[in-house]
Amino acid sequence: MNALAPHLVTDSNFDLLKQIIAVVGGYLLGSVPFGLIVTALAGAGDIRKVGSGNIGATNVLRTGRRDLAAITLLGDGGKGAAAVLLAGWLLDSPTLAAVAGGSAFLGHLFPVWLVFRGGKGVATFFGVLFAIAWPVGLAVGAIWLAMAALFRFSSLAALAAAAWTPILLIALHQASIPKLYLSVGMAILIFVRHHQNIRRLMKNEEPRIGAEKPAAS
Repeated sequence: MNALAPHLVTDSNFDLLKQIIAVVGGYLLGSVPFGLIVTALAGAGDIRKVGSGNIGATNVLRTGRRDLAAITLLGDGGKGAAAVLLAGWLLDSPTLAAVAGGSAFLGHLFPVWLVFRGGKGVATFFGVLFAIAWPVGLAVGAIWLAMAALFRFSSLAALAAAAWTPILLIALHQASIPKLYLSVGMAILIFVRHHQNIRRLMKNEEPRIGAEKPAAS
């Protein structure tokens, strides 16, 4: 048996193990609901019963606690970046780093701890993007800031930033097949998760940044 043991760990088995680690590890890291945790610990109640009911930083801001919103923003963005950087370091693969980032993004959108009812993914999207291509992260962040300053709609700024990401990856010479697949996939999911916001924007009913929103049912 000892003579056969070295042959049990083949390159294909090891590659499969690395892929599983990237997917599962990234998902579990991304599924940590920072917004829910920090508001509960601070005594601000259940964030799911405030505003839109979303667990992201924009909705946490509706509690009136900017400090909690900032912590949520850093936590949600940080977990996306951490998934990419840890996978790149531990697994030594840019492709698996992108896979881990995508899994973290999915974890935020569909966290197992919250019965797969998560956030809209904007902060985690930015965290992943900065980790895989920081020049693009800066450019897309500038687009978000410009759109938010001009129109005062957080959702519109997020949609514009997501739509421009694949284009900027190519324009800034940061593109690779895994990065492009990842950016397109995240952009599509951000549009899907913002479908209600898109309807409200079209009806001119979307609340502007800083405005109150009726409590979630």
